[in-house]
Amino acid sequence: MTLPATAPTAAPARANSRSGLGRILHEPSALIGAAIVLFFVVIAVFAPLIAPYEPNSPDWMAIREAPSAAHWFGTDDLGRDVLSRVIFGTRASLSAGIVSVAVAVLIGLPFGMLAGYFGRFTDMAISRLADALLACPFLVLAIALAAFLGPSLENAMIAIGISAMPIFVRVARAQTLVVCTEDYIAAARSQGIGHVAILTGQILPNILPPIVVQATLTMAIAVLAEASLAFLGLGQLPPAPSWGSMLDVARQFLGEAPWMALWPGLAIIAVVVGFNLLGDGLNDALNPRD
Repeated sequence: MTLPATAPTAAPARANSRSGLGRILHEPSALIGAAIVLFFVVIAVFAPLIAPYEPNSPDWMAIREAPSAAHWFGTDDLGRDVLSRVIFGTRASLSAGIVSVAVAVLIGLPFGMLAGYFGRFTDMAISRLADALLACPFLVLAIALAAFLGPSLENAMIAIGISAMPIFVRVARAQTLVVCTEDYIAAARSQGIGHVAILTGQILPNILPPIVVQATLTMAIAVLAEASLAFLGLGQLPPAPSWGSMLDVARQFLGEAPWMALWPGLAIIAVVVGFNLLGDGLNDALNPRD
């Protein structure tokens, strides 16, 4: 598994927020992706109200029952309702996607801006560290970090965030280098404005669009990574529901109860497609090519 391609370089001029919102609303892929993501967010938030059964309650009289009126998605090897577990599993996947990317941005964005703004030794040190992390495949690094930290959803999110951090260092550095060539940065420096004020007031607002696009695309990878870690026993621990751990259990019963793998698998695909569509739509809206 590899990280998504770096978002295209955006024009350094400040974008008008209203025109940007208008372009987003006219991007079908952004609207479809946002609708899919919002659908799962609503499910995650209102899971206790939506789920028909307690997700961890076994029913020994309904083990591996096929989908029916009583259990729309069937039951698993312990008689637990698959629909309820898929609904509650949404919380783990979205939390991993959002929190891990937030960790990556909060670490990678400042370091990337510092590397692009100050250059020289600062740039060399930060860039070499990012290159060293990128030399290790994303999922392999996430597995290694999760194994070192211990199996839990929180540690999985930290591991995914650290593994995704280098791509934001690169994006922020590249965008900062572009913005630093603009005349208004030279004018700010000539007026004696401090480095912190320039970085936060002039550079940061102009590099946010590609960072937002990259963050949205990386959330799709983070959801897949969380499912992979849970599948390997390094993420959400049973009996708490997680799509990855549900697939791990379901692989033992693919011939007898294929529905155990079908629904969490489709949920993962839907969330990943939603984030990718949203990211592509935001990229087209925030970085117009015409």
